[in-house]
Amino acid sequence: MAVQKESLFWQAIKEYFESRMAGIGLVALAIIVAVALLAPYISPQNPYDLMAIDIMDSKLAPGEQTMDGSMTFLLGTDSQGRDMFSSILYGLRISLGVGVVSTVIALIIGSIIGLWAAYKGGKTEAFIMRTVDLQLSFPAILVALILLAILGKGIDKIVLALVIVQWAYYARAIRSNVLVERNKEYVEAARCLALPQHRIMFWHVLPNCMPELIVISTVKVAGAIALEATLSFLGLGMPITKPSLGLLIANGFKYLQSGYYWISVYPGVALLILIVCINLVGDRLRDVLNPRLKR
Repeated sequence: MAVQKESLFWQAIKEYFESRMAGIGLVALAIIVAVALLAPYISPQNPYDLMAIDIMDSKLAPGEQTMDGSMTFLLGTDSQGRDMFSSILYGLRISLGVGVVSTVIALIIGSIIGLWAAYKGGKTEAFIMRTVDLQLSFPAILVALILLAILGKGIDKIVLALVIVQWAYYARAIRSNVLVERNKEYVEAARCLALPQHRIMFWHVLPNCMPELIVISTVKVAGAIALEATLSFLGLGMPITKPSLGLLIANGFKYLQSGYYWISVYPGVALLILIVCINLVGDRLRDVLNPRLKR
């Protein structure tokens, strides 16, 4: 059995890399995650250390040096004299962290609620699913804007807002899967063995729903990152002391017409590459884990 599972794993890996674009997306995403995690060690400057920046170096073009020639700014500097390359690396850490953490928490909460609703049925299911339908009837960005207007700025606040926005997607997805799985033979066999309901749900039904949840959560990470960037751009997301890519774009937006394009454009390009790579990986995972959806 172990040999068979191992062969299936390597077969899935091989099938994934049959798509060249998906392979490039995965490698690029791995590099982005690595440089984001290692940002404090590989960035030329800590852009949020007041002792490391100089206002005299503000708005330097890409490739320019400091006045004393001690440092070259590959991507230029912003209006505060911070190295844009270092700022992007630190911004990637925050954007990735917020997207992944909020998605994982929403996945856990939504899966438990959706699993319980589908397995219990009756009034419990009806109440939960009407709540899900009510939330999904509103645009996600509108719900997040209202929540952040009440909660205020901060990483914990925006993670909470993104969790509240996302959990309903997972609840609906797992509920539809459980409705299919709960009448299958292995569930009936577990019931005949008088296994507890929670064991049947979490040890038998849930693992068979995981492939679709993995695909949805991968795509939703990209959605969470984009939503956080939008909220930060509007001034309702990250505080200025913890800028994500969205806030970096906002900081340079007012300088675009003055010719200082790099302050806003380079963080925007980094955000675009990050979201595209995640979507490429999620799209390919969908094809590998659910061959019926192949195009």
